[in-house]
Amino acid sequence: MADQLDDKEIQEILKTGTDLRQYSRQIEKEFKDVENKSIEDYIKESQNIANLHNQIGDCDTILERMESMLLNFQNVLCNISSEITNLQKKSVSMSVQLTNRQSIRAQLSQFIEDMAIPEELINTIMETAVTEKDFITQLNQLNHKLNLVKELSFKESKSVDDVKDVLIKLKIKAMSKIRVYLLEQIYKFRKPMTNYQVPQNTMLKHKFFFEFILMNERQVAQEIYSEYVDTMSKIYYSYFKSYSSRLAGLKFEDAVAKDDLMGIEDTGKSGIFSKASALRNKSTIFTIGSRGDILNQQLEAPILVPHAQQKNRYSYEALFRSKQYALVDNACREYLFGTEFFMVRGTQAQDLFNQIMGKTMTLMIKNVETYIQDCYDTIAMFLCVQLILRYQIMCHKRCVPALDKYWDSLQAAIWPRFEQVFRMNTQSVRECDPTKFSKETGPHYITRRYAEFSAAIVGISEHFPNELVSRLLLELQNEVECFILRMAAIFQTRKEQLIYLINNYDLVLGILMEHTRDNSKEAEAFREQLTNRSTEYVEEILAPHFGGMIQFIKECEQMVEKEQMDELRRQERRSLAIVAQFTANWKKSLEELNREVLLSFPSLVTGSSLLQLALASLVQYYQRFHKLLTPNARMQLTNIHVIMVEIKKYKSNY
Repeated sequence: MADQLDDKEIQEILKTGTDLRQYSRQIEKEFKDVENKSIEDYIKESQNIANLHNQIGDCDTILERMESMLLNFQNVLCNISSEITNLQKKSVSMSVQLTNRQSIRAQLSQFIEDMAIPEELINTIMETAVTEKDFITQLNQLNHKLNLVKELSFKESKSVDDVKDVLIKLKIKAMSKIRVYLLEQIYKFRKPMTNYQVPQNTMLKHKFFFEFILMNERQVAQEIYSEYVDTMSKIYYSYFKSYSSRLAGLKFEDAVAKDDLMGIEDTGKSGIFSKASALRNKSTIFTIGSRGDILNQQLEAPILVPHAQQKNRYSYEALFRSKQYALVDNACREYLFGTEFFMVRGTQAQDLFNQIMGKTMTLMIKNVETYIQDCYDTIAMFLCVQLILRYQIMCHKRCVPALDKYWDSLQAAIWPRFEQVFRMNTQSVRECDPTKFSKETGPHYITRRYAEFSAAIVGISEHFPNELVSRLLLELQNEVECFILRMAAIFQTRKEQLIYLINNYDLVLGILMEHTRDNSKEAEAFREQLTNRSTEYVEEILAPHFGGMIQFIKECEQMVEKEQMDELRRQERRSLAIVAQFTANWKKSLEELNREVLLSFPSLVTGSSLLQLALASLVQYYQRFHKLLTPNARMQLTNIHVIMVEIKKYKSNY
C-alpha cells in the first residue's frame, strides 16, 4: 500500500509539476522541526527519566538480592534432602539390626529353653508312673532335647557338654521304666482266658513308648520286640492247636467213605437219600441242603464254642469255617496292631506277622492236609475253597494282605484232592453196570444224586466261576447222560425207554432249575434232551390209537407235495374207513391216553404237560387230516369243536 501511496504522491507531484529538490528541502525541514520538538520534550522530561533510571537501578539491586536469597534457599533445601536420605538409610539399617537382634533373641531363647533341663522334667521322669499324662508330656520334651543334643554333637557345640550327662541319665531312667511297663503288658497275654484285645489296646495308647526306645536304644527295642513275638507266637499256636482239637470232636461220627461215590450201587431199599439211619450222624453227600448257608448268613457268624456244643455235630466245612474265621479275626487284629505299634510296613510288616502267626498257620495247613488225604466229601471240599476265597476278600477289605500265601497254601492242599474225588465219582458212574439194576421207569437214584450234586456245585460256584470245575462238571454230565442212555437200553420197547429217559431228564432239569440259574449250561443241555424225548414220546403214545390217521396224513401230504391229485382222490375209501374208526374210538382213546400218561410218570406236573403236548399234537394232526379229506368224507368227520370241548376236560391245574 505504501508503495502505491508513494506512487500516487509521486504521480501527484509529477502532475502538479513540483520541483523535487524543493520538495526534499521541505521534507528535511519538517524532520528538523520534529527532532527539535522531541529534544525539547526530552529535556522537559529529563528529571523523570533520571528518576526512572534510578528506580530501574534500585530494582536491579533488589532483584539481585532476591536471586541471592533464592540461591541460598535452594542450597538449604539440597542440604535438607541429603539429610533426609541419610536418615532413611540409617532407619533401614536400624530396622535390619532390630530384626536380626529379635531373630537372634528368639533363636537364643528357644535354644536356651531347649537346652535347659527344668526341675519339673527331672522330677516327672524320675518319680511319676509311666501311665500318667504328665509323664508322657515330659517324655516328649525329653525326646526333643535328646534329639537336639544329638544333632548339636555332630556340630561340636560346646553347650552340649553342660546338659549331656543329665539327659543321658534321664534317658536311661525313662527307658528303664518304659521297658518294665511294656514287658508287664506283654506278660499279661500269658494269663489264661485273657482277652488279647485289652492289653493290645492299652499298648496302643502308649505306642510312643516303643518309638522312644527305638530311637534311643535299639537293643532294648529289640528285646521288647522279641519278647512280644515269642509270647504271641506261643499263645496263638497253643490256642489254635487246642481249639482245632476240641472242634474235631464235633464232627459227624460217620465220615463220607470211598464207598459213598455217586455210581456205587445203593443197597438200601429206598435209596441213600431216604435212609435216616445212614444220615443221622453223617452230613449229606450229594445234596447241598442248608450247608450252603455258611457262604452267606453264617460266613461271619460267631465261632463255635466246643464246650457249649457237646451234643451237636457238624459237617467238616462248618468246623473249617469256624477255625478260619477265628484265624481271620485274630490275624487281622494282630497285623494291624503290629504295623501301628512297631511302626513297620511292607516286607517288615509281613516278616513280623510271619514270626507271630507262622507256626499257627503251618499247624492249620497241616490239619487241613491231614483231613483232605482221606476226604471223599466233594461238596465239603468245594465249600471250603469258597470260604477261602471269601475270607481272602474280607482280609483285603480290612487292609491285611499278610494271609495271602496262607490262603494259597490251603487251596493248593484242597484242589488236587477235590479234583481226584470228583473224577472218582465220574469214574464210578462210567463203570456202572445197568443190568444190575431193576427195570423201573422212574428216576434212577444215580440220576438224582447227579442232579443234586451238580446243582450244588453250580450254585456254589456262581460267584467265583472256575475253569477246572466247569470242565469236571462237563465230564460228569457226559458220563451221566451215557449212563441214562445205557439204562434206557435195558427196556425192550421204545415207549418204556422214552418214559425212563423223560423221567430222568425231567428230574435233573427240575433240581437244576430249583438251585441254579435257568440259563446254566447244565440246565440247557437237559432241557434240550427233555424236549426231544418228549416229542418222540408223544408220537409213540399217539401211534396205537391214531396211527392209521397219522400214516394217512404223511402219505397224502407227500402226494399233495408231488401234485399227485388223482392218486389222492383214490384214497377216499381208505379215508372213510379211518374216519369211521376215529369217530367210534376217539373218546375212548383220549381216556386211555390220559390214564397211560399219568401212570407212567411219578411227577403229576410232568405227566400233565406230556398229556397236553400229546393232545395238542393230536389236534394238529386232526386239522391236517381234515384238509386232506374229500367233501364226502369230511361230512362224516366229527366236528373239531366237539373234540376241543372233550380235550378241555383233561386240562389239569398243575
